[in-house]
Amino acid sequence: MGSMFDYLAPWRQQIPILAGNRKRRARLTFAEGEFAAVYAMSDVHGCYKELVEAHRRIEEDAARIPGPKLIVTLGDYVDRGPDSSAVLEFLSRTPPPGFQRFVLCGNHDAELVNLYRKPARILEWLGFAGTETLHSYGIDIEHLLQSAAGSETIARVIRNMIPERHIQFLESLPVMLRMGRILFVHAGIRPGIDLKRQKDSDLMWIRQPFLDEGPQLPVLVIHGHTPARIPTFGPQRIGIDTAVSATGRLTVLTIKGTRVGIL
Repeated sequence: MGSMFDYLAPWRQQIPILAGNRKRRARLTFAEGEFAAVYAMSDVHGCYKELVEAHRRIEEDAARIPGPKLIVTLGDYVDRGPDSSAVLEFLSRTPPPGFQRFVLCGNHDAELVNLYRKPARILEWLGFAGTETLHSYGIDIEHLLQSAAGSETIARVIRNMIPERHIQFLESLPVMLRMGRILFVHAGIRPGIDLKRQKDSDLMWIRQPFLDEGPQLPVLVIHGHTPARIPTFGPQRIGIDTAVSATGRLTVLTIKGTRVGIL
């Protein structure tokens, strides 16, 4: 497990390095108060054990709450931690009884899809992240690179070892969930820009000026993407990426009626 400085350094990049010309991802809308309780978490980053434990805590807390309940995850399920493949398998399955679960897309998830579809750019992707993700699928990428394997060979290994259904799952993920005045996204939004005009790349990659200025719209944004040791509270925003692969802490934010808390 690296230091917090090591963890934060790669996140200075603000621009998608493997962006493709894919169609715009879905955006979901629900009425305010449609769920008796909402549980949100972000940036699981291959930490399967912590994800399972978070679901255990959620189910325990929700057992006392009547009515429909929602789990929403805010993206970045792969890279950094040791068990990206197990995380995707878990999230692609049926949610716990009594819950709906919506899984939003993060920038790391989109980049894994791009790698799978365009493996010739493997070196760019490895410079961004991903070695641990490939290891979780049994791919020894260091050995492949040292053996001077060509891009076609690497592409064949990646497609043989990473299940197509995991990639299709990531390709299907929406990028935004709105619930009345509360907005869930991976990274944030472009301040002052109507939600219908927000680009997927903004929602999955933005930091500034969003972190300092907030949304500049009549919404409260719940987001991840920018790691900190504890949840961060900014102008009309709450950041819940607590760097689980470095700290072991996977924060779960709760919304029960008009009350927002941390589980």
